[in-house]
Amino acid sequence: MDAFHDPHEMREASTASLVAVVAVLIGTAMAFTLATAPFTKLLGAGAGAVPSAFHGMMAFLYLFVGTIGLYLGWRLLVGRIHAFADLQLLSVVAATFSFLAIIAGNWLYIYYRAPIPESPRSVFVKTMPEVHAIFFEFKEFGALFTLPLTVCAAFILWRYGGQILDRPWLRYSVAVLMGLAFFYLVVAFGLGAAVTKLRPA
Repeated sequence: MDAFHDPHEMREASTASLVAVVAVLIGTAMAFTLATAPFTKLLGAGAGAVPSAFHGMMAFLYLFVGTIGLYLGWRLLVGRIHAFADLQLLSVVAATFSFLAIIAGNWLYIYYRAPIPESPRSVFVKTMPEVHAIFFEFKEFGALFTLPLTVCAAFILWRYGGQILDRPWLRYSVAVLMGLAFFYLVVAFGLGAAVTKLRPA
């Protein structure tokens, strides 16, 4: 029987498995955050420490979820998807983490762009203008593409449901949307990490 229409395979996809994965991801991200930035640092003198930690944690979780979503999107593209229900739920989780990371990022930009000599933006514009112009500006606006891309993928997956499995153009559309979202996620994540290393908020 075709992998698309095997009822046993479709039943195996469950919300419990997704909840377990998300719980592990959240626990891992929190442990990672605490190990690299203890509470004394998060709540220390740096004005942007708290939004920076929250933004980093959301981005870290989104990277995990986005990686899994990319794999399932590839399985959908090539016509070998088994966990379709998990892909549906994962698309919503990815859109949620994208939204939270963007919100935290905009919160952090308040401190990054603060009109004071010590702010990261002021330092970059004065000493390394290319870092601000290329690294940060591209990261800031490129990252925003992840939200509409993941929302569109989630909408298609939930609006058409199992019909997607019989319509190649819908499968390709979802796979491309998830692939593009992952691309912008990885670029933004990498540039954000570089900016943080050069000048923490």
